[in-house]
Amino acid sequence: MVLEGKGEALFRLHHALDNSKARGEAAPHVTIAVLRGSIGLRKVPLVESLRIIGRGSLNWLAERPIVVSFEVTDACTCWCKHCDHGGPRDESRNLKPSGYARYMNALRPCVVQVSGGEPLMRDDIVEIVRRIKGGSRPPYTILVSNWSLMTEEKYLALADAGIDQFSVSLDFPDQRHDDFRVYPGLYRHLEELIPRLAKLGRDDIVLNSCITSENVGEIGAIADKAREWGINLCYSAYSARRTGCRDYFPETPAQLAQLNQQLDRVEARRDSTNWIVNSPTTLDATRQYFANKGTPGCKAGLRFLVVTADGALQPCSMQFHRYQLEDRNRMIAEFSRTNQCDECYVSIRSYLDKSFPQLLWENVSGFLSVK
Repeated sequence: MVLEGKGEALFRLHHALDNSKARGEAAPHVTIAVLRGSIGLRKVPLVESLRIIGRGSLNWLAERPIVVSFEVTDACTCWCKHCDHGGPRDESRNLKPSGYARYMNALRPCVVQVSGGEPLMRDDIVEIVRRIKGGSRPPYTILVSNWSLMTEEKYLALADAGIDQFSVSLDFPDQRHDDFRVYPGLYRHLEELIPRLAKLGRDDIVLNSCITSENVGEIGAIADKAREWGINLCYSAYSARRTGCRDYFPETPAQLAQLNQQLDRVEARRDSTNWIVNSPTTLDATRQYFANKGTPGCKAGLRFLVVTADGALQPCSMQFHRYQLEDRNRMIAEFSRTNQCDECYVSIRSYLDKSFPQLLWENVSGFLSVK
């Protein structure tokens, strides 16, 4: 689930305003960008940003999820080596577009991830997005896709329906991406389409790369590719829990040394444009996740959750405890309060697995301009 990746954007605004007020100064000029789960960098008007900040704060206090990932299909066009989805699935029980409003009204997330499987396999995906958005903000809405079925027409239609950020997966900066995803021609398609859409100037595309033992030496080269294509960049971490295979988990001394070397190179390239979406603390925690072979303290089901294609609630995409929407409090009591799983550090978790003050500070500090 790549809130693959899933959202940095909340508090330094209040800090700046409070400090200005205490000094008797006029309120500073502020610009906030909402982070996109896995995620992004496009500027959001102040009033809309305040709505998202407000809802996120209320959800935290009320123990409603900050992020909800709607897995709108289990089917996929690819057979990725690091994923448990792949190929066609039974679609007969999928939620219809009209069914999503009930979940939005009950859960009221400030960030939504629309994922799968491959969400573009749904012919009604544009209508699903419209129903999730409900004609208002929040939620900030992210489409997580491999882009095998993306076209310029679909991109524009989804943006018009309410997608704020498009998260597109890339495992290798060349045709090896096709082999890893078992989809010939995919890299060439991305190489042609992404730079062309980036030139439209919407600043809403984020390249998401899941770090595995196979591509740990390509972390810097993938950053180069994001720069070349004119888009933003986010990293997530492979979990063996998804597939049961540890072969793709970087854990040898040589692999961990390479991981640190490559991430050091990426960190050195940060600038004021925030094109590297992961915060420094998130990348540091990712290093520790691989070094320690896990990270305890997961808040699945509480800070984030999954709605499956057929409408069940799950704490996350790798915990198959299924609940009805009306039974979310029981999910928290039975699973979240006692959860000891430490086997992932996916994007959604990495952004929300922090204290409230830290989350608020980080989610705005990189996007707040005070003049």
